[in-house]
Order: sequence, then structure tokens, then C-alpha cells
Amino acid sequence: MAYRPSKRLKKTVLGVGAATLLAALNAPAAVSFAEEKYHDYKIAQPGYKARYGSWKTMDLPEGYQLNAIHAALLHTGKVLLVAGSGNNQAQFDAGTFSTTLWDPKDNSFKTIETPEDFFCAGHSQLPDGRLLVAGGTARYEVLGDDVTRAGGAMRVKNESPDAPVTLKKGTRFRSPTGVEYVTRADVTVPKAKREFEISYSKSGAMKPWKTKVTASEVQVFVEAVKEGPGGLTTQAAQYEVVGLKGKDADNVYGIAQKLTTEDQDFQGIKAAYEFDPKAEKYIPVDPMKKARWYPTLVTLDNGKVLAVSGLDEVGVVDPGDNEIYDPKTKKWSKGPTRYFPTYPALFLTKGGKLFYPAANAGYGPADKGRTPGIWDLKKNTFEKVPGLTDINQTETAASLLLPPAQDQKVMILGGGGVGESTKSTARTALIDLKDDNPAFEDGPRLPQGTRYLNSVILPDDSVFTTGGSKDYRGRGASDVLKAQFYDPQTNAFTPAADPTVGRNYHAEALLLPDGRVATFGSDPLFADKQNTKLGTFEQRVEVYTPPYLHKNQDDRPVLSDGPQELDQKGRATFKTKDPQRIERARLMRPSAVTHVTDVEQRSIALELSKGEDSVTVTVPDDKALVPPGWYMVFAIDSEGTPSEAQWIHVK
Repeated sequence: MAYRPSKRLKKTVLGVGAATLLAALNAPAAVSFAEEKYHDYKIAQPGYKARYGSWKTMDLPEGYQLNAIHAALLHTGKVLLVAGSGNNQAQFDAGTFSTTLWDPKDNSFKTIETPEDFFCAGHSQLPDGRLLVAGGTARYEVLGDDVTRAGGAMRVKNESPDAPVTLKKGTRFRSPTGVEYVTRADVTVPKAKREFEISYSKSGAMKPWKTKVTASEVQVFVEAVKEGPGGLTTQAAQYEVVGLKGKDADNVYGIAQKLTTEDQDFQGIKAAYEFDPKAEKYIPVDPMKKARWYPTLVTLDNGKVLAVSGLDEVGVVDPGDNEIYDPKTKKWSKGPTRYFPTYPALFLTKGGKLFYPAANAGYGPADKGRTPGIWDLKKNTFEKVPGLTDINQTETAASLLLPPAQDQKVMILGGGGVGESTKSTARTALIDLKDDNPAFEDGPRLPQGTRYLNSVILPDDSVFTTGGSKDYRGRGASDVLKAQFYDPQTNAFTPAADPTVGRNYHAEALLLPDGRVATFGSDPLFADKQNTKLGTFEQRVEVYTPPYLHKNQDDRPVLSDGPQELDQKGRATFKTKDPQRIERARLMRPSAVTHVTDVEQRSIALELSKGEDSVTVTVPDDKALVPPGWYMVFAIDSEGTPSEAQWIHVK
């Protein structure tokens, strides 16, 4: 006789089955929740923190939130976070530009009046501790079907040697066929150059003077007043300036070669300012000769600043017309000519030469300016260096002068293909510039291909690397939530605690005077793996506390009562309660970072002598190694634990 279960048993079996099925369906979520809780427990343990460090996330207070595009540490210990319009077209159109000053000591904030759109400007630390900020945005890009009016470069000429001419934004140019184009920025055309030519007859008598006038010329972006194909032209023509009368109408005119509906890139400005850390405000100085968007500014051994590359006032990559800023005169002069793609990494090295590891942040053709080499500014020669693998993937790469700077070794980490390429590399490479024939050699590989990696030199001579993404601007939810330490002595990576905030394009990281690392920004294209949901700019700050601050949290070396300037022999003496504990000292230049380009940071080994209750450090007398400016002095014990920094001015 066949067995038939009772109704009660059926209900019991069905109930157990349903519960089992429900548990099975929810198993991944339950496991994920349990794993997350265990992970939170694990990373909170003192032993874990002492080995891997820890992260803390904070929101900027209401009213101080901004899209941090640039970050710079000032000698007051405060961090300048610059957004400008913050990659936000609406903010740009409204003329709303922002800067926030953050004090990590008491976690206070201050809004700084921002006079220009410093979005994608360049910056460099000046000898007196001010921060030079130059360039920025004149116009946002217009791409694809959004380009409805023909536009392009108009060369504006002035043949009058008597006076310059200023044409305001909105000035119209009329073609020979009657088509009108309007300017999108103010433009001043200098007066023409007048030269007197003197000649003599065969008998030696002086002939009457002849006057030669050479027209001056500047560029300005124009676009057709009317939409549609009527404004398209590919033929050179002369354009009259609508509204000019008399001699001005004869002397001032425009020449355009090509006005099309092709993609229109971002355009730069010439503006330059010094940010005063004491007054906490921007102070205008003479503008650059060239407009620049995405430029690199690098401090030279004489304290002057070289401005390199950038998109100009019509959105074209600068052909190599670099210029030099003199902080004494507050003026710009012509620099050595050399082409680079935008935001090139340029490191000051021995003899005042600049080393270019090929790391850069974008605009420019794939076959030009992408080769690493040593640039001798005095001779304006460029010695290429071999050995770099994945040389087609140096865009959005991290790079730095490894500690200590005396070793003259440069490292490049990760990077990707040109433009919106999906390529990314896990390659790292190192070069020793002291070698007679320097060449790159491969270093240890990153955990995966990574663009936008931020790399920060720590006082213990390790390099902390964090964040980035595998794909362009974090597409496909490809942010890399990993961090690691690189040890120059062992040439190896070791893991660090994982960050919780993704960082890709428009992200920054820098060392704070207390030995922690702060990270800012991130500007993903999309927020999901399917690339269907638009990303939002990351406004949270995440601060990393390295293991050395967890091992000896309440017992770290202390420097106090020291001078703010070196004596005539380059020395400074600091009081300390336990000088015998201090094993070495480092002089560290504060960062000024954007688009993973930070050519300021460097760590210099200092000669150290110990007294009964003090230590004395001696700074090397080599301006190419220690360019003038404010620096942090760290004392480090045998376990690698640093003191809080003392600031000192190297003149």
C-alpha cells in the first residue's frame, strides 16, 4: 500500500521547504551583510590599524561643499581646495567660482572669494610661501550635435602704431559675403610695431628715413551669429569689425582660415594670481602672454616658475610657447620653446634640468610629446631616455621624484591610453638619473591596470598610492578601492587599508603636516556598471592615517621651539625631549596637485646632529635639489614614526 503523508506533515514539509528556499534566495545578501560586519570589525582592531592604517570619511559642512579640482598645502598648515566652476557648466554660465580653505588642525573651513574660473588652472609654490595660480577656463567645450554654429579662431590685426584696441565680448566680425560672427571673450590687440629704417647713399650721405609698420595680432574665438551651415567656411578671408569707424575701421580687421561645426574644445585664460596664505586671498599679478587651460607650472632652481602647455584661447594645444614668471617683478617673459601634451609631469633635477617621465593628463595627439626625456632649459635640448614599457599608456599616470630626492630616481605608475581609451596598465617603471646613460626599468606591478592613481611621499620614505580606476573616468563602475605602500629600498609593494570612497578623474591626495594623507574629489562619467546613470562629483573628504601613527599613537617624536629660517650655514636647531630617539630627518615640500600631476612634492634627506635636548638639521646647499620656499621638517625614529612637522623657510 502506498504511503500518503498526512495534511499536518505536508504543511510542515512545505513550511520547511519554503524557509529553506527563502534562506537560499537570501543567502548572498545574508553572507554579504555578515562579511561587511566582520570586515568593519576587523579593520577597527588596533592590530589591523598598526599594520595597514585606517581611513576616516567626512562631509564638508553645508555652505563649504565644492568640487575639488585642485588641492594645495600652504605653509600655514591649511589646505586650499580650488574648484573654480568645478566642471559645472551652469556654475560657469552664472559666473559662480569657488575656493574653500580647510584647516585640518581644528577641521574648520573658510570660503575664499574667487575672482576667475580657475577650473583646470596650473599652480606652483613660490619662494615666499604664496601659491601662484595661472590659467583656467574661458569657455566650456561644445561637442557633436551640440555644435550648431560654425566657429573657430579669428586672428585680429591692428595696423595702427599709435594705440592698442580693445574689442569687448560680443564684438561682431562680418565676412565679405555678409555673414557675421561674434566674439566670446574680450580681446586687446596691441599697437603695431613701428621701426625706422636708415640707409646711406654710395657717397655716404644719409637718405631720408623710411618707416616700417608691422601689424600686431592676437587670436579670439568667434562663432556664427546664426545657426546652420551658412557660417561654414574653409577659405581664408578678411573680416571687417562691425561698429568701428574712421581710422580704426581701416587699421583693425580679422582674418580667419577655417570656421566649422567640428567639436569645440575648452578654452583657456591668461589670468594669473598669487594666493596669500596670511591674508587668505587671491592677489592679481600680470597675466600670462598666452591663454592656458590644463597647464603645468613648475618651480625652477632660481625660484622662478615655468608655465608649460595648455589649451589656448581657441582651444588648441599650445605649440610650445612656454613662459617664465618672476615672483620679484610679478611679470612673465618668454621661456624655452618645447611642446608637451597638457599637464605634463616635469620634475626639477640635478643641474636645474627638468625630467619628463611621459606622464600627462590628456589633450594632444598620440604621436607627439609622449616620449620621456631630460630637458636642459639653458640649451633647450631634450635627451630622450629609453626603456619605458607601455609607452602608449602614460596619460593619467602617476609620477614622482622618489625619496630621498638626493637619489635622483623618478617613478611612473599606471596610466592609460590617449583620450577616452579603455586601456590601462599595471606597469610601474623607475629611472636613475645619476646613471651615465639613464634608462627606465620595470618596477613591481600594481594590483591591476590603473588610471588616476594618486601617489604621496610619506616622511618614512615610503610612497602611499591610492584610488584610481581601471577605465576612463571610472566607466563601468571601475574604481579601484585599493591602496598600497611602495618601498624604494626593497622595490616592492605592500598592502594598505582599502579606501571606501572611489577616486578617479579630478581627484587629489596630499600629505598633511601631522603625517596623515587627505584625499579629495572624483568626477566619474557614470555611477553604474551599465553606464546608464550619470555620475556625480564626489565632495567627501577621506583622510588616511598610516600605520606609523597607530603603532605609537601617543608616543611620537616631538620637535618644538625651532627657527623659521635657516642660519648662514643652512642649519636649524629644534628642541626635543628625547634626541637620541630620532634617527633621521626629512625636509618635505608641500604639494600642489591636480589631475594626478604633483611636481611640487619632494623629500630631502637632512644631515642630523644631536644635542642634549635638541637636534640640528642641515639643509643641502643645492637649489636644484631644494628650490626656495617653505618646507616641512619631520623627525623620524627607528620605527619609522614621524613627528608632526615644523615649518621652515628655505631662501
